[in-house]
Amino acid sequence: MKRNATAVWKGTLKEGNGVLTTDSKVLQDTQYSFSTRFEDGIGTNPEELIAAAHSGCFTMQLSAYITQAGFEIESLETECSIDFQDKSVVGSHLTVKGKVKDISKEEFQKWVTEAETTCPISRLLDTKITSEATLL
Repeated sequence: MKRNATAVWKGTLKEGNGVLTTDSKVLQDTQYSFSTRFEDGIGTNPEELIAAAHSGCFTMQLSAYITQAGFEIESLETECSIDFQDKSVVGSHLTVKGKVKDISKEEFQKWVTEAETTCPISRLLDTKITSEATLL
């Protein structure tokens, strides 16, 4: 399986801008620029997209582990914060809140830790990955 996206950029780094399009068209000519990456411009940026990918991947992996362990999930919500410093992604922090029937905090944390290290995007990222979990 391969997934594809295309970036088109016009102009210089600071004055130029670009658009991102995915094969699924979820992103279609989605604006990105220097200001959306380093300031407060309207549009997206690579780090935000990495955060979306990491939170989504981690949450799916966590769901798989919890379901395989025999628990019923009401909801899982994960926020991912990508730390971008000195031209490098230096960290990804996952904050997950879960509503899972009859699971203990210890069991929930066990699966959070496992998903943190084994989801495909975690394995892709060459950075420090941390997490915190709250069982609701």
